[in-house]
Amino acid sequence: MSRGRGRLVLQGPGEVCTNTTAGEHPLRAPAEDAEAQAVLAWLRSHDAAGLYTGAIANAIDYVLDGPRTGRYDLLAPDVHPGEKASVGAKLEYEVLNSFGLPKVPPLDTRISGIAVDIKATVGANWSIPAEGHCQLCVCTQIKIGQGVHKSWLVRAHRSWLYRGSGNRDGKRGLAVEARDRWSTPLYDWTPLRMNPLTLLTAEQAGQVLAKQPGQELRFAMMFSFLEGHIIPRSVISTVGAGNHDPVRRTRNVRKVLARDGLTLLCGKFPDQRDIAAAHKITLGPEDWIALRLEEDRADV
Repeated sequence: MSRGRGRLVLQGPGEVCTNTTAGEHPLRAPAEDAEAQAVLAWLRSHDAAGLYTGAIANAIDYVLDGPRTGRYDLLAPDVHPGEKASVGAKLEYEVLNSFGLPKVPPLDTRISGIAVDIKATVGANWSIPAEGHCQLCVCTQIKIGQGVHKSWLVRAHRSWLYRGSGNRDGKRGLAVEARDRWSTPLYDWTPLRMNPLTLLTAEQAGQVLAKQPGQELRFAMMFSFLEGHIIPRSVISTVGAGNHDPVRRTRNVRKVLARDGLTLLCGKFPDQRDIAAAHKITLGPEDWIALRLEEDRADV
């Protein structure tokens, strides 16, 4: 890696990597890297975009800790920048769980017998540790403000890493040009899973998350405000923060909603999943939704 006329100039495929501590080795384009192609084939045999979307949602829920704090929006002013940054660290473990991969040192895991590091950032770059230099890395970028994410597979050659400043543990950032030219996207920019509470107006959110009135009435208001939106269990736990068994309280609001013409469905029950499916809605086993089914019957 060198600088020419004020800009970064990278060594490209066909040249020799500067990481002599690992032994001199050639820089290869992804198509010529047999290990990269094997890992890529395995990842693409799975629903990588879908699995990453779920893993990111789980990591964000973990950081916000809604059942204890009542928080639901990573962009809220009461979320510290350090908490936002920690989403990337938590995501590494969520990805392993989502793909059913083992935690195997010295990197994060092995795919098709090949060592692979898993990195994520809510910023613009990734910190590649010394043990990850010249190894295969899955690098995920989460754009919280834009509500999207994308992942790339790249061999993080030291020749393609910035040296950094003041970093004594050997971590370096991946050069943007290297990512653009010599990495392989696993999937295109994909929407993050939106927390339905973020759809509430400030007034509605204040009512739903208030300590008073009682929990059941607040659940009824939430389902009414968010009619037709899937409500995952994590949202139920957030609205019921600090209270015992919020799911049982949720079941108790069926009659209240019915008086307003709303039918509460829970994905735990096959017959209720079928009703949702008839309305082109897929409910997971811990999802809920309030629908106005009577109007459908009137149209038949």
